[in-house]
Amino acid sequence: MQRQGKAKTPRRPGHKKTSNTEKDPVGVYCRIRPLGADDEECCVEMISNTTIQLHPPDGLKANRNGDFKETQYSFKKVFGIQTTQKELFEDVAKPLIEDLIQCKNGLLFTYGVTGSGKTFTMTGSPGQGGLLPRSLDMLFNSISPYQAKRYVFKPDDKNGLEIQSQVDALLERQKRENMQSVPKTPVSSRQKADPEFADMISPEQACKYDNVDEDSSYSVFVSYIEIYNNYIYDLLEDAPFDPIRPKTPQSKILREDQNHNMYVAGCVEVEVKSTEEAFEVFWKGQKKRRIANTQLNRESSRSHSVFIVKLAQAPLDADGDHILQDKNQVNVSQLCLVDLAGSERTSRTRAEGNRLREAGNINQSLMTLRTCIEVLRENQMCGTNKMVPYRDSKVTHLFKNYFDGEGKVRMIVCVNPKADDYDETMLVMRFAEMTQEVEVARPVDRAIYALPAGRRHRNQAFKEELSRRLEERGGPSNADDPELMNQLIDSLPALPACELLDATDDQTLPRLVEVLERRHRIRQMMTKQFSKAAITLKSMLQDFDSNFSAKENFIHDQRGKLGEKDKVISSQKTELERLENKSKTLEYKIDILQKTTNIYEEDKRSLQQELETREQRLHRELSERKRMEQRMQGMVADTKHKWEKECERRVNAKQLEMQNQLWVKDEKLKQLKAIVTESSSGSAGPTERPDKPQRPSREKDRPATQKRSSSPSPMPTAPPVHQRHRRSHSTGGEKWVDHTPSTNLDLDTVMQPIIPNAIKVSAPSEKALAKCHKYVLTHQELASDGEIHTKLIKGDVFKTRGGGQAVQFTDIETLKQECPTASSRKRRSGSGTDDQENRVPAASSSHVYQKRRKP
Repeated sequence: MQRQGKAKTPRRPGHKKTSNTEKDPVGVYCRIRPLGADDEECCVEMISNTTIQLHPPDGLKANRNGDFKETQYSFKKVFGIQTTQKELFEDVAKPLIEDLIQCKNGLLFTYGVTGSGKTFTMTGSPGQGGLLPRSLDMLFNSISPYQAKRYVFKPDDKNGLEIQSQVDALLERQKRENMQSVPKTPVSSRQKADPEFADMISPEQACKYDNVDEDSSYSVFVSYIEIYNNYIYDLLEDAPFDPIRPKTPQSKILREDQNHNMYVAGCVEVEVKSTEEAFEVFWKGQKKRRIANTQLNRESSRSHSVFIVKLAQAPLDADGDHILQDKNQVNVSQLCLVDLAGSERTSRTRAEGNRLREAGNINQSLMTLRTCIEVLRENQMCGTNKMVPYRDSKVTHLFKNYFDGEGKVRMIVCVNPKADDYDETMLVMRFAEMTQEVEVARPVDRAIYALPAGRRHRNQAFKEELSRRLEERGGPSNADDPELMNQLIDSLPALPACELLDATDDQTLPRLVEVLERRHRIRQMMTKQFSKAAITLKSMLQDFDSNFSAKENFIHDQRGKLGEKDKVISSQKTELERLENKSKTLEYKIDILQKTTNIYEEDKRSLQQELETREQRLHRELSERKRMEQRMQGMVADTKHKWEKECERRVNAKQLEMQNQLWVKDEKLKQLKAIVTESSSGSAGPTERPDKPQRPSREKDRPATQKRSSSPSPMPTAPPVHQRHRRSHSTGGEKWVDHTPSTNLDLDTVMQPIIPNAIKVSAPSEKALAKCHKYVLTHQELASDGEIHTKLIKGDVFKTRGGGQAVQFTDIETLKQECPTASSRKRRSGSGTDDQENRVPAASSSHVYQKRRKP
């Protein structure tokens, strides 16, 4: 009940899934065509009878590392360039013909790039017949003794067949012969056939199937269609010829019959009785097929062609003389031989207009076929239930029942080994590898009508025995023989003269009546004798039949026992074949997984190497970054320490400068005060003027409790400095580094700092410092009064623990320049002693106050 509730699609009956659980993979074969020229580059190599290897052509990088990458692909069997058409037929198409005679469907199609030999493989050439002519030849060689008369089987236009009686078939034949619309069966001699296909198959290469059911009658119907621009056209349809307004062929539509099989509605089905007639019908449609000349193929197929061979078979009646008039006992099987158009790239064919449109439709239909195969594979391997897009293309929609239903599907991949087709060949190989993983339901044996076997043979034996016994008894073995009829007539009494010469003649008619009565009596006697002989023969035949039936029963029992054993053996063989197929499938899957694993391992190794390389690079970058950070931290610390010292030095220098300025101002105030005091004391008593004025102390002018905090005391109690006895530290015998920046100005003064034994540099260097013990920096700055002050900053050079050089500043000397007209008040109020006071700060201000400091 649950299964019926879930079955939402009535178009697919459930018995197909439950009755047939065994499946076989699609048989994929590969055929390699020879190169067009000996100097062409070959990219395909046959490794074994099941494996080929693709070599990338020169100048093509196959993977991301830039190395050449060779790929291998496995098939059910690989046919090399030396393979003949007969060998290919024996391995690929012959089992399909045997299944066709056993009421099993089959599909065989060729696939490949344009110019790879698909049409040659399917059709062939004179002397080298392809799969299609060889299949027809084997079929008719097998069933020719058991064919039904023409028009006994009649198509019902619904993908089925009806059975007509012998009389209706005779009337149909006479009607068609009168209409002259059916091609007559040609002479069986091959020499009188069409020269286009007369020599395709030699008599030595003909083959047949021996296990044909003799108690059935057969009939073959063929149809030929093409799928052009995703439209279906009938190649056997006779369109009326109109030279004024020619009509374009009408496309056909696809329909589904009562058994859920797809068929082309309105397609012409021609009944053929011989190989030559089937060839003639095929060639008639082949001439209408669309082909064109492209840059890659001189005769390129622009459509997909489908040649359908339909075999109808029905059992004979109990007498073995006529076909059983039961439509349900008619078994119809069909074989589709498909020549797919080759995929092509417009960049290579340079197609335009109609050719471009045809190429687009061909590639689109092939892409739909790939998509359907891929979805089928995913549904079967992953257990999904995705919808297969059969309706997207007429090709896939027509053969939908082969993949969803039952039948045997085989594909021949045709390969052109030239290097120009390498990219397209790679895509074809991938599609073929994917197709091999799709499984199709295995066809089952059809039920046989419950009639004893050997009916046709018994009927023929009965006719031969009847003829023999009639000959032994002297009777006619053939009623149509004129000599026997003449002997029978001569054995009867002769007729008298029958001429009436007179109206009153009363003797002629009585004599004639008497002779006719004697003849009648003789005829009755002969009839009785014939009846007795017939009864005797019938009784003998009944005895013979009873004995024969008893023997048949015994044979039937023995055959039943043998059949049971055969069933056991067949079941074991079937199980063995299933296990072998399963083993082969698993081995193939294992090979595929092994190849995939190898590919993944190679990718893993390459990724691991790349990861290790990147980790090493990252480690180097991190170590380099750490070294840079340490170096930058050292540089920052050194710079910070340097600028801290520089700032401290500048602050101390500024403090020293301000103290000097303050001291100078204080000295000037003291001098002014002394002048004022002297002038006041001079007016009181001029004789009390001292010889030399002493510099007043700042502590005397201030209260005792008042202290200055802004600058240190100039220590007025110290004795004055005698300038003539003091010498500069730069006049010693030490070696000096004279650092004079390039930005200093040349003042053109008389007094210049001259340092002997000095290395003059514009920027300090470790090399110069290592050679000297003293360091002096000539520094210029602009004072508040607009004059330039030159300072000589001196220091000692010593070595550091790290092996470098350092300077410790110990002294500063200031050189100051003033204009003589700077202050008019000083001249008016100054005297001789005043000139001496003014000269001291003007000319020797750098020696008046010198302060030593240590950083």
